[in-house]
Amino acid sequence: MSFIRTQVGNGVGEIILDRPKALNALDQTMIDDMHDVLGRWGDDESIETVLVTSASDRAFCAGGDIRAIRDHAVAHEYDEIKNYFASEYRLDQMIAHYPKAYIALIDGAAMGGGLGISVHGEIRVVTENSLLAMPEAAIGFFPDVGATYFLPRLPRGVGMWLGLTGSRVRGADAVHLGLATHFVPAAELDSVADAVRAGDSLVDILGGRSDLPSSDLPIAKIGEYFGDDNVAAILGGLRGAAGDEWAAEMVELLEGASPTSLWVTAALLDAGQDSTLDECFDRELHAATQITKTNDFSEGVRAMLVDKDRSPSFEPSTIDAVDQSVVASIVED
Repeated sequence: MSFIRTQVGNGVGEIILDRPKALNALDQTMIDDMHDVLGRWGDDESIETVLVTSASDRAFCAGGDIRAIRDHAVAHEYDEIKNYFASEYRLDQMIAHYPKAYIALIDGAAMGGGLGISVHGEIRVVTENSLLAMPEAAIGFFPDVGATYFLPRLPRGVGMWLGLTGSRVRGADAVHLGLATHFVPAAELDSVADAVRAGDSLVDILGGRSDLPSSDLPIAKIGEYFGDDNVAAILGGLRGAAGDEWAAEMVELLEGASPTSLWVTAALLDAGQDSTLDECFDRELHAATQITKTNDFSEGVRAMLVDKDRSPSFEPSTIDAVDQSVVASIVED
């Protein structure tokens, strides 16, 4: 059974993500099937545009199948883990270099791997229902799928903020930040999809839209507090912002994450600033195969996704106690 469906017509190939019970989390079969389909369509002269949609009204794609990865980690099946991430990153690379228009319609949650199959594409359409995030530090992992490339290229401090805190960004804000390219009210998304399927001009479909809601993201604060790659300095600055509710919320998010993952994330984002996308993927693959061997990964996934008690026991439990040589061994190949 495949969790993706496809249809072709009017020069448009559509991939429909259809694993609703798992919010379209990408398992190995979905990754392999998408790569196969996109490879064939890339060489098909009759197809000019690729459209990616979801059969679920709750999510575009909630990420990778991280519970399955934990199962492999617990069983010490590290070859399977490396194969999963290698194939996922290969898919994301294909999308980033795809020779044809690639359009993702994001209505609902798009997290982790869901950004990998959308942000790297040419056009990312969001609605007021869209919710974008990279929450990996909370499960003992790090923002991957090319995030160590695209997060550092957002406005100052924004990538570090998203990567460390896992903060969720609504649709219009995603456009303001550069994670998405177009905003469409949810009530109009079906008509946009139908117009794309009919082969209408993308300029006609999306070019004249000017209904982007304003953003109330505290961009100045984000740049002030997260414009650094020193996790201790970031957390110290936030803790010193007495009476600032937003800063207090950020402290709570950081304190709930794996301290090791926070340092790994900061180091990878810093390295990604001056790297190519392909170099970032290579670095992420090494880091993914290393960090999934740690207690924090298995424990973080257990607490957040398996038992759902949201009380992980990370080791070490504070950022000051993290061994920087361990961080270096995860980050550096």
